[in-house]
Amino acid sequence: MNKSLLKFITDFGPLLIFFTVYYKSGNNLSIAIPPLIIATLIAVLISYIVEKKIPYLPLVGGIIISIFGGLTLYFNNPVFLYMKPTIINIIFAIVLIFGKVFLNKNFLKFFFNNAIQMNEIGWDKLNYRWIIFFIFLALLNELVWRTQTEIVWVNFKVWGILPLTFVFTAFQIPLINKYKL
Repeated sequence: MNKSLLKFITDFGPLLIFFTVYYKSGNNLSIAIPPLIIATLIAVLISYIVEKKIPYLPLVGGIIISIFGGLTLYFNNPVFLYMKPTIINIIFAIVLIFGKVFLNKNFLKFFFNNAIQMNEIGWDKLNYRWIIFFIFLALLNELVWRTQTEIVWVNFKVWGILPLTFVFTAFQIPLINKYKL
């Protein structure tokens, strides 16, 4: 199997499984969360086996979904799951800020250096853009889950956050091309 296709499946498969089980179960989070956790952990394991290295971002996501999904099930309170995207996006923003400000290290460059070759100015601009985008996604998730129904939030999580991320990423191509080596 093509590595790009496998990466796509391991990145988005658990979310698709969650979405499918959620709707087939009559919009029941308690039924949809366990397959999401299991699929996420399997995806991390598959990524590790294929890449022969620990996939840090999927691993963090897997740990967080396991914790917050588990808390949602244990306390029978969906707020934990609703907050997961907020917390993940804030963690990513803090890691990028912390790396740049306190360690003088651009973690975005560290994660994507093999795929993207740019000068330091380009990496810094891209880093700050992603920080702002992660904070935007966190705030947007908070707005949606606090003001909308669960079904709207689930649809937003699948059909809102992903397209926004793809569009944002596409808008970074001119910056990458401008500063590429």
